Amino acid sequence: MATLDHTRNAASDRVFGANLSSAVSAVIGRVVAWNDARVTRKALSRLSDHELADIGLSRSDIDSIR
Repeated sequence: MATLDHTRNAASDRVFGANLSSAVSAVIGRVVAWNDARVTRKALSRLSDHELADIGLSRSDIDSIR
């Protein structure tokens, strides 16, 4: 008679869960950072050249904001 051992290591499950949680957090963080930069670029693009110069930027600097 053959038997199968299907026990799972709880420690490896915790590591997997921690890694998955870390990966999801990293993705969410990147999406939030991308959206913040997008909103900033959009707001800066609405300013006049004079207003941009007042804060030390030129129109070409807007695209480099990441």
